[in-house]
Amino acid sequence: MSGRINRRQSLQLGAIGAAGIVVGAIGLSETGLPWTTGPVSNGGDSGLELMQPEVLRSANGVLRIELVLAETEVELAGAMARMLTYNGSVPGPTWQVRPGDRIEVVLVNNLDAATNLHTHGLAVSPEGNSDNPFLSIGAGETFDYLFELPEDHPTGLFWYHPHLHGSVTDQIFGGLYGAILIEDEEEIPVSRDRILIISDTTLTSDGGIAPLSNEQVMMGREGELLLVNGQSRPQLSARPGERERWRVVNACTSRYLRLAAPETDLQLLGIDAGRESAPRRVDDVVLTPGNRADLLVTMQSGTSELVTLGYDRGSGMMGMMGNDELSGPATLATVVVDGDESPSPGDVPDRLPDPDLRDREPDNRREIVMVTGMGGMGGAMAFGFDNKLFDAERIDQSVTAGTVEEWTIQNPTMMDHPFHLHVWPMQITEEGGQPVEDPAWRDVVNVPNHGRIKVLVDFARHSGRSVYHCHILDHEDAGMMGVVTSSS
Repeated sequence: MSGRINRRQSLQLGAIGAAGIVVGAIGLSETGLPWTTGPVSNGGDSGLELMQPEVLRSANGVLRIELVLAETEVELAGAMARMLTYNGSVPGPTWQVRPGDRIEVVLVNNLDAATNLHTHGLAVSPEGNSDNPFLSIGAGETFDYLFELPEDHPTGLFWYHPHLHGSVTDQIFGGLYGAILIEDEEEIPVSRDRILIISDTTLTSDGGIAPLSNEQVMMGREGELLLVNGQSRPQLSARPGERERWRVVNACTSRYLRLAAPETDLQLLGIDAGRESAPRRVDDVVLTPGNRADLLVTMQSGTSELVTLGYDRGSGMMGMMGNDELSGPATLATVVVDGDESPSPGDVPDRLPDPDLRDREPDNRREIVMVTGMGGMGGAMAFGFDNKLFDAERIDQSVTAGTVEEWTIQNPTMMDHPFHLHVWPMQITEEGGQPVEDPAWRDVVNVPNHGRIKVLVDFARHSGRSVYHCHILDHEDAGMMGVVTSSS
């Protein structure tokens, strides 16, 4: 019913440097379709009020869920579409829990392909039936997952999605994602608390998921239909003076988001599990694929838009692909603020500072290099780390449990790559060759093209075997993933 991925990939990428981005379309169809990630579609349901996903709450320290995966006909952007769903909806239900809770999930796979489950950002065990990326739940099979949250687990927004190597992108692009909310003991007083899961996909004329060209996979696919909670350009209604909390997930498989909400007072509370010491006013927030943002938004009278301003994430094909075709600007939602002025919801309570590992000398230092080049199956092009394609049977980084390590992630390629480490969060210490002043905790960090970042990782908790990878998920499926094991 479950087990490790057993297909070995031992091909070497060879000496590559920054020769350009190339593709290994593992498990994906080659269609010869033209490059079609220009202006995204507005869909057919613009102006409808933003809906919130169903919420499943824990009781007496336990959340029990039956999570059914199936291809389902759902209404998406005002039309009927055949999507992959959790419990019949896109996105799936939100899990709302507290630190110390136990999450029991009965995963029922009614798809015609294997899958598994990753709780992105949770600091839980990577072993057995917990957040184990090496499990494979076959078509028609059922599997019991158990996730045990530590009593001191960080609060905030996390998310879940499939993570079976070779099919991750197809399944998330097809609709399989949902939010996890870990409640604070002392909530911030707001008029409204919203979850916004931003995703994209491309549909055929008859409502199916569109096949992709090799070029799209190579660059990292960006769908023509940009969605918020499965809706295209929904409306968010509020009164002047209301303060809302927006918890945002970038569930796009490759698209970077540069979020902005002109005509509102936008304050950043945190990104991923990292928290600002106090709300910080910002004009925009960049989220790589997989990142989350915690925002306070104070409403002002009038009609405005929640937008992504566009982000230059580099180029591929030896520079032949124009940057304006990737992660361009788009409108996500309309914000309509009218009516009587709302009274102030109250002061934001002080927040405990995030831990800081910089006062501890690292027990070990290591360097990881992102590479692209020839070496995929049948001579296809592929992505990897340290001149190697992903191999589930090989240990790439062997770590001693209880230590703190400094990792330098190098990116000599022509595109930005978001780097994700499962289970163990990372504290960024250096970006662009400059030290980072305040503690900045992430589980996805952007590594700019021809650049590097430095992070500290505390392996004090949860020994076991897991993975790190590029969160442009086409690149992960094509080989840009490695295995890390923590043991005493």
